[in-house]
Amino acid sequence: MVTISDIAKQSGVAKSTVSRFLNGGSVSETTKLKIESVINETGYIPNTFAQSLKAKRTNIIGTIVPRLNSFATSQTLIGIDEQLREYNCQMIISNTSQNLEREIENIYSFAKQKIAGIILLATQITEAHLEATRKVNIPILLVGQQHDAFYSLIHNDFDAGYDIGKYVLEKGHRKIAYLGVSEKDIAVGLKRKSGFQRAVSEHSDCEVHYYETSFKIGEAIKKVPSIIDSIQPTLFVCATDNIALGVLKAASLKGLNIPNDVSITGFGGYDMTEIVYPGITTIKFYYEEVGTKAAQMLMKLINDEKVDKTTILNYKIIERESVDNLSLSNL
Repeated sequence: MVTISDIAKQSGVAKSTVSRFLNGGSVSETTKLKIESVINETGYIPNTFAQSLKAKRTNIIGTIVPRLNSFATSQTLIGIDEQLREYNCQMIISNTSQNLEREIENIYSFAKQKIAGIILLATQITEAHLEATRKVNIPILLVGQQHDAFYSLIHNDFDAGYDIGKYVLEKGHRKIAYLGVSEKDIAVGLKRKSGFQRAVSEHSDCEVHYYETSFKIGEAIKKVPSIIDSIQPTLFVCATDNIALGVLKAASLKGLNIPNDVSITGFGGYDMTEIVYPGITTIKFYYEEVGTKAAQMLMKLINDEKVDKTTILNYKIIERESVDNLSLSNL
């Protein structure tokens, strides 16, 4: 294995000079060319993490995610990684499995590793998050949630909820089951629901029943049959595409036809909602773009450049086959 000492010896310079060069320090142009030539000849690959432990400032970005088995998370990580590569930065990913204690631990752990900054995909912000932020004193960008204590990059969840509400009401649906998640998740659990409720409030003839489940498809599959039996909704509005996929499966197992017997909408724009049949009408969020923007914003924070406190990204409704147009059948 080629070491810094080998590079220094073959370049005819001191080991400290090679180290300074690798860490972006000042060396003469002649020395720089010598070192680069030897590195190319030997195929030497610097240990970025080891370098970072010695440097005052690193090129490593920590990204904390609630779960890895998520379309939204994977697409966001792709955007982050691709953009960081352009900055010659590396990303370390820490998965919390939706455990808040692990999330807090990871913030402290990253700080000890001299991470340059953290991108945090949180489901909620607690006092423990705020305390950790104050103590570590490194740039942290919050993605997917909004809080006054953080720079935030968010989806327009409220307006998306409002627009999907208007959409299904225009299709003539008045007996609706809304299947959401815990309101502790402000973005997914509260804002999407609140936007939908705003749309519903503009119509006096609606019967809406609200239910709560988890982000897991399997939980929705278990929850849905009793809802169908008890209220016979014409439509399910689901807070995520995974929930919508669970509703599709559960309804199919009961022998119901989608959308003739019951309609379904989701949020997210996951690839799977286009592959299944019938395709699911959904709100499409641009997760990879979120990742790209997150990396750009964090680098600005690291470099003490101006960043808006909150940045909101767009969405659009993807109309597929899962929503029946009852307004036509009533003509």
